[in-house]
Amino acid sequence: MRRGGYSGRGGFGHHSSSSSSDGRGYHGNPCLTMHQPWASLLVHGIKRVEGRSWPSPITGRLWIHAASKVPDPDTIKAMEDFYREIYAVDGITGINFPQHYPVSRLLGCVEVVGCLRSQELVCWEDVPQSVRLEGLTDFCWLCENPQKLVVPFEMRGYQGVYNLERRIYDGAVRGLTPVQGPLPVKFPLPDPRDRSSLKPGSLTFDAPKSALQKSPSVTAAIAGARAAATQFSKKDHNAAAACTSHVREQCSGNGDLPSIVQGSTAAYSQNLDAEPLRRPRLEYGASSRWH
Repeated sequence: MRRGGYSGRGGFGHHSSSSSSDGRGYHGNPCLTMHQPWASLLVHGIKRVEGRSWPSPITGRLWIHAASKVPDPDTIKAMEDFYREIYAVDGITGINFPQHYPVSRLLGCVEVVGCLRSQELVCWEDVPQSVRLEGLTDFCWLCENPQKLVVPFEMRGYQGVYNLERRIYDGAVRGLTPVQGPLPVKFPLPDPRDRSSLKPGSLTFDAPKSALQKSPSVTAAIAGARAAATQFSKKDHNAAAACTSHVREQCSGNGDLPSIVQGSTAAYSQNLDAEPLRRPRLEYGASSRWH
């Protein structure tokens, strides 16, 4: 599998992938396992940027599955505080956070419409400041149109971006309901005629002029969220040591870990796949991703 660069219509990185609007392209129904509370925050439209150390391999629908680790109250509080602070920058208060953060469940889906480097997103003046403040990782997957399952499906997750089993997809797609987040965003395309034009390197910006000014409370919230991501650092380093270069081409054992552990810019969320390295059929995944 090739890594690096823009792979064409299907994705923004090392793999081509689903190019249809519902995610049912050549590679089926892509799904990503994430830790809580990040998984639910994404499906509920609160989190609009999915960060990784590698560019998105897909465009279109991406199913979101919550890993098996039960989030501790401090982690939930840190992330909810983070989003309260960054939304307040745009004048949004009273966020309706999920009442529960279920684990080992398929939660819903989002639409991946683009992928940018963090340096591009944080300087992008065409999106709300709260979105720019989410740009804390090497690559930022831009997500729209969150939908949640009325009844989350119990299932086992896998590492990397993988195909959702057909029987699960057939049941899940009928149980989706749209979600209205606190501040929904439609990311403008550099080329409206090309749905894949929002890719790394596609934006021009003046970093000094576009730099965000952070208040002390926002800075503190970012630090707290960053600390919440470090709880898996030991496992991440162990996974990295265990992988040979050959395995790194084929597995993402290190990929679902916070980028703060992988040496990227500050990460506040994590998508450690807590399940064993078992994959159904075809896998989109990469060797190294952040978040």
